[in-house]
This record gives sequence, C-alpha cells and structure tokens, in this order.
Amino acid sequence: MEIYLDQIKIEPSWKEFLKDEFLKPYFLEIKSHYIQAFHAKKTIYPPAHLTFNAFNLAPLKDLKIILLGQDPYHNPNQAMGLSFSVPNGVKIPPSLLNIYKELQDDLNIPMAKHGDLSKWAKQGVLLLNSILSVEANKPTSHAHFGWQKFTDAVISKLSDEKEDLIFLLWGNYAKNKKSLINTQKHYILEAAHPSPLARNAFLGCKHFSQSNIILSKLSKTPIDWDLNS
Repeated sequence: MEIYLDQIKIEPSWKEFLKDEFLKPYFLEIKSHYIQAFHAKKTIYPPAHLTFNAFNLAPLKDLKIILLGQDPYHNPNQAMGLSFSVPNGVKIPPSLLNIYKELQDDLNIPMAKHGDLSKWAKQGVLLLNSILSVEANKPTSHAHFGWQKFTDAVISKLSDEKEDLIFLLWGNYAKNKKSLINTQKHYILEAAHPSPLARNAFLGCKHFSQSNIILSKLSKTPIDWDLNS
C-alpha cells in the first residue's frame, strides 16, 4: 500500500520550485485526504504515478505555456494527469474534439486520431488541472481536498518569479485565475470553454497560432501542435 503512494513523485526542478508549498499545513491536509480515500479503497484517478504528470513532462526550464483545466476525467482509463488529455486508444472526449477542430481551422493541422497530449507537454506546455485527483465516476469529488490552493499557488509563484509565460484560460473557471497572474509580465489568452455545452463559442479563438506568434517574438521555439507525427 505504501509502495503505491510512493509512486507520487514530482520532477526535481518543480520539487525545488514548490518546496515551500509542500511543507504548508494545507498541503498536509491534501495528503491526509488522499491517504484517507486510498485506505477507504476508493478508486482514484489518475493513477498515483501520474498525479504530477503535468509537471513531470514539462520541466520548469522548458516552460512556455500554461493551459488550465478543472479536474481529471472520472471515467476508467481516461485520466493521465494532463488537462484535456486521454491515453492513446481511449475515445477522444468532446472538448478535446473541439480543440482539434480549432487546431485544424487555425493551423490547418489534421485532427489527431488519439487524445494523448504528451507531445505538447514535452515542449513546455503545462497541462495543469486545478484539482489533481478525483474519485471514479464522481466528478469534482476531490474538490474539498485543497488541491486548488496548491495549483493557485503554482500559478501565483510562476507569475511572480518567471516572465513571458503564456496563460491559456478557457472557460469561466479558468478565467477566474486571471487575478493570480501579473499581466505586465505575462500573456493571457482567453476563450470560451471548448466543451460543446458552450455552443462551440471556443471555435475561432486562434490561440494556437497566437501562442506561436508570441513565442516567435520572444525568440522562443514555437510549439509543434501537430499530434499526428
């Protein structure tokens, strides 16, 4: 059992960057809630080793873009610790399909046949959910754990200590994080949520091309958004 919990690890540069947060009382509460759920034999998504996957695939030195989501997918085999992403072989969720439609319209990139966004993460896109765990079949069930305090602290600390990051805020939940970001130092691109429930208002936002234009102006390598290769 403890071996399973030991699988929850975070990439060294992020561990150093966030070391003060891990020692704060609220984070000990998160840990306590998680352990209680685990001992109660609740099925938790994503699997333990993918809890900090967003950080593990995008080391701090490579960070360019932060794409905020809300909480992990709650159905079996979907959650992989990256906002909007599902593992290869899993049906592409409706929101991600709309993201692919926008990508095709914006950059003429054919829609991918899979939903794994790891390639984006490895290029410096932090695919960060506000809540980092969920009980199976119960959306937002871990909202009371305190994960939002942690991820809000991540956003604030990045805003304070870094420069020229691009924050993609899709939907009202993500837009509410705008107050944590210094707009004098960073770039914010806002749009409706890609969910079909938003009546496709997300389509036409051009955030992929806009992000790459900003990166080019900053003399940074643009993101290769094409997931087909």
